[in-house]
Amino acid sequence: MSIKDYFKKTVWESFAASGGITVDFVITAVIAMAAAVLLGIVIYKVYGHYYGGVVYSASFAVTLIGMTVLTCMLTLAISSNIVISLGMVGALSIVRYRTAIKDPMDLLYLFWSISVGITLAAGLYVLAALTMIVMIGIVYVFYHKRKQGVIYILVIHYEGDTADDEILRSLSRFHYQIKSKTMRGSTCELTLELIYDKHGTAFMDKINEIEGVKDVNLIQYNGEYNG
Repeated sequence: MSIKDYFKKTVWESFAASGGITVDFVITAVIAMAAAVLLGIVIYKVYGHYYGGVVYSASFAVTLIGMTVLTCMLTLAISSNIVISLGMVGALSIVRYRTAIKDPMDLLYLFWSISVGITLAAGLYVLAALTMIVMIGIVYVFYHKRKQGVIYILVIHYEGDTADDEILRSLSRFHYQIKSKTMRGSTCELTLELIYDKHGTAFMDKINEIEGVKDVNLIQYNGEYNG
């Protein structure tokens, strides 16, 4: 028998066997998919709890659950049949995604979901559980400080020589850093990076009452401000 005939026979036998679904495969698929849903929800909760951007995207958070489940399903399909695996490779190779990822942490969550889905489909449930524990620990250790203080951009327009010192004096109890100062004629624009861990904006009223201050703008910082 030639190699060509052997390959044709192997593909045909695999294709013929795919017509009937065994009980073992059904049990394996149900367990893997159920675990994918459960761990996907955990990733969803972690993402929502430690999200540090400006606008929380509920649709992206739900995508993390769907990504875990779909990746698990695709891996199960590919591993069960050589014909399906060849078709999947051809179909997925022409898919192009145009959605822009603004926060690098979103890429981490996406790859986390994909990795968990593949691991569960391979039947490595202990590895998937250990990965979840390690990743949650990493996110907690390096990003829990975001809950202790939020970074804002404070933009103030003012006139006069004394307003500058009065503004900085009113912010003495905050952790701040001057990002830029722009002068347009008699009007100055002062931009500061401010760490603020309390609710309320009473300090803005005090700054606005300073003589020469025209307006005060407070913007939550998400890493995309260019100054």
